[in-house]
Amino acid sequence: MSVKWGVLGTAGIAKGQTIPGMKRANNCELYAIAGRDESKIKAYVDEFDFKKSYVGYEALLEDKEVQAVYIPLPNDLHYEWVLKALKAGKHVLCEKPLALSTSQVKEMFDTAKANNVYLMEAFAYLHSPYVAALKETIDQGVIGAVDYIETGFVTQGYEDGSNIRVIKKAGGGAMYDLGCYCTSMILSLVDGKPVTVKANAEFNGDGADIFDSAMIKFDNGVRASFDIGMILGTSGDSRTDRLYVHGDKGYIRSGVEYNEEGELEFIVCSDGKETVKRVMARQNYALEVEQLGRCIEGGEKPNVSEDFSIKNAMLLDELLKQIGY
Repeated sequence: MSVKWGVLGTAGIAKGQTIPGMKRANNCELYAIAGRDESKIKAYVDEFDFKKSYVGYEALLEDKEVQAVYIPLPNDLHYEWVLKALKAGKHVLCEKPLALSTSQVKEMFDTAKANNVYLMEAFAYLHSPYVAALKETIDQGVIGAVDYIETGFVTQGYEDGSNIRVIKKAGGGAMYDLGCYCTSMILSLVDGKPVTVKANAEFNGDGADIFDSAMIKFDNGVRASFDIGMILGTSGDSRTDRLYVHGDKGYIRSGVEYNEEGELEFIVCSDGKETVKRVMARQNYALEVEQLGRCIEGGEKPNVSEDFSIKNAMLLDELLKQIGY
């Protein structure tokens, strides 16, 4: 059985990552595309072979053949169009961050339940067997009790301020765009509640944060910190990703980029001895589409749950308050 999907928007992540993933997913029928630019829509139809296309988002939501909708719109449009899609009876996969506040996230999930449909936040990397292997290593006690996590995600090419990802009125900025990766990674590895949150940031002329540092303490004593930024330069598409998890018997160290596929590795040090753990990972965007498809078909719950998305939104709210966004 395949789920008929519609794509609501012609964003870069849809073209470069999610739609190719949908074509590789084994339970997905790539059915419809909607946008506001007719020439862009035609290009998507030509490249990806959509069966239907619509100028305007409402028309796609009115198509009774569409079962599930993927939403890659700018951050400030998530709330409006997720609610409209849910009320139209569509299951929804929406790009991270799901919304710009915890209250919006809660309303979205309440609306999904009221309309008997699924809603899942699109953290593709959380579906990866690589992340599952990290968690399994920790859960097995290989590095002992975790007491500190440090991660980071810094990229480049946003210095002139023209990209929508650094325009504040569109919900842009490093915390929403990159910080959500770091907070979600930390929360997926720590079984605790944040009790102390500190952060500061550098802002561009538009008022969007472009470099942030944060420190978090949990009620179980675990500490975490992260650095994020969009300021490595304008010379290319370089980025740096890192993860370090310290325990009382050793540590895990990883330099793998978020959402990578192929043979990936991380270093595990236990009792003073380092080993390399290797994991084969499929394209994460295909994995998340397949997983929500299995939820729709029956028998599974979303890997990125309502509780997790709310916890992450609460942490982002506090971090944004701390930096004065």
